[in-house]
Amino acid sequence: MKLWTKGFEVSKEIVKFTVGKDREMDAMMAEFDVIGSLAHIRMLETIGLLSRDELSLLSTELLHILDEIRDGKFSIEADVEDVHSQVELLLTRRVGEVGKKIHSGRSRNDQVLLDLKLFIRSRIAGTVEATKALFDSLLSLSEKHKNVMMPGYTHYQVAMPSSFGLWFGSWAESLVDDLIQLQAAYRVANKNPLGSAAGYGSSFPLNRSLTTELLGFETLNYNVVYAQTGRGKTERVVAQALGSIGSTLGKMAQDICLFTNQNYGFMKLPDELTTGSSIMPHKKNPDVFELVRAKANKLSALANEISLITGNLSSGYHRDLQLIKESFMPAFDELLACLHISRYALEQIEVNPDILSDERYRYLFSVEAVNQLVLEGASFRDAYRSVGEQIQNGTYQGSAAEVSYTHEGSIGNLCNAEIRQEMEKVVGSFGFEKVESALQKLCRPQTIPA
Repeated sequence: MKLWTKGFEVSKEIVKFTVGKDREMDAMMAEFDVIGSLAHIRMLETIGLLSRDELSLLSTELLHILDEIRDGKFSIEADVEDVHSQVELLLTRRVGEVGKKIHSGRSRNDQVLLDLKLFIRSRIAGTVEATKALFDSLLSLSEKHKNVMMPGYTHYQVAMPSSFGLWFGSWAESLVDDLIQLQAAYRVANKNPLGSAAGYGSSFPLNRSLTTELLGFETLNYNVVYAQTGRGKTERVVAQALGSIGSTLGKMAQDICLFTNQNYGFMKLPDELTTGSSIMPHKKNPDVFELVRAKANKLSALANEISLITGNLSSGYHRDLQLIKESFMPAFDELLACLHISRYALEQIEVNPDILSDERYRYLFSVEAVNQLVLEGASFRDAYRSVGEQIQNGTYQGSAAEVSYTHEGSIGNLCNAEIRQEMEKVVGSFGFEKVESALQKLCRPQTIPA
C-alpha cells in the first residue's frame, strides 16, 4: 500500500532500494505517529473537516492501535510502505471510509517531522534520567573517596596531587554541562512542525496553535518552509548533544582503562566485570570500558555524518533525509547502554587507597614546597628556582603532609553540594512535566469532545 499510488506499478527493484530500512525505523515511531494523528484529528474537527461522531470513532480506534503498539502487537505489513500508511490502513479496515480522512491537511513530510520530534522528546527524557542516575553515582563515589589521594597528570607526566574525590566529581560536573547542551537541543526539537504539510502549508484553515497545545510543544515552527528545512538540522543538533555526553563517557573510560593497568594500579575491576585472553591465562581485560570508549567515539561522529548528508541540499524535502534515521534513531539506545553499564561498573570498582607511597610520585608535591616558601616571604619566582635546584641536585624532601587546599573545587573543598544544585536546576528546567501532562490528556478517551 502506498498513499501516493496513481494507478501504475513502480519497479520492485526501485521500491526495495528506496524503502531501505524505513519499516524498521518507522516501527520505532509508531506510537508517536498515532499520538500525532490524535492531535491532528482533534484539530480537523474544530475546522469542520470531521464531524464529532467521526472524531469519536477515529479517536477510539486510534487509541486501540496505540494500545496494540505499546503491547508489542503492531507491525508494518510487508507490502505497506511506512508507518503512516499502516496506521491509515488499519483505521480504514476497522472503521471504513472515514479512516481515509485523517490525512486531510497534512503530508507525510510534516507527519514524519512530527513523529521524529515526538520520538526525540521522549528519548531525550530517558537520556536525562539515565544521565542523572550516573551523575548521582559519581557524586556518591566522589564523597566516598574524597580523602583518597592520587596523582594528577599533564602531558601524561606526573604533575600535582589530586584525589579520587576530584576525579569522580569531575565527570559528574561534566555531565551537568552536557545536559545544558542537551537542553538546548531539546528546545530546538520541542517545536511543532505539524501543519507545514509538504513544506508549503495548506489551503485548509489549519489551527496549528491547537495541535501545539495538544501535543505539549513549547512553541511551533512558524515558517512552513523552515519547518521542512529544519529536518536534518534538528537531528544534527541533538546528535551533537548526545555526542557531548558520549565524549564525557569516552574520556572517563579511557582514564579507567589506564588506571586499571598494572603499571598504574589506581583502580581494580572485580573479576566478574572483566574478560580474559584465549592464550594468556593472567589477563583480566577492561573490555566494558574499551567498548564504552569506542561507542562514545561513534556517537561523537554522528553529528558530522548528518552534516555531510544534509550539507549540499537545497530547501525543501529530499529523500536523502531518510538515511539520517538509520544512524540517528538507534543512537539513543547506544548512549543509554553506555550510561547504564558505566554506572553498573563504577559502583563496583575498587580504589587503591595507598597510591602515593610509591617512589615514582616523590616530586608530586613540589608545587606545595614552592607555595610554602612563598608563604614564608619568598617571591614565587625565587621559590620556584630554589625547589627546582633541590630536585636537580637530589636534595628535595617533599611530603604529602604539605597538601592543604581550601578554595572552591579543590581537594579540600569539592563543592559537590553546589554541583548537585546545578544538576537539579538543569534537569528541572527541561519541563518534561508539561509534555507528559499534555500527552496523558490527549490519550485519555474521556478527553474526546461529546
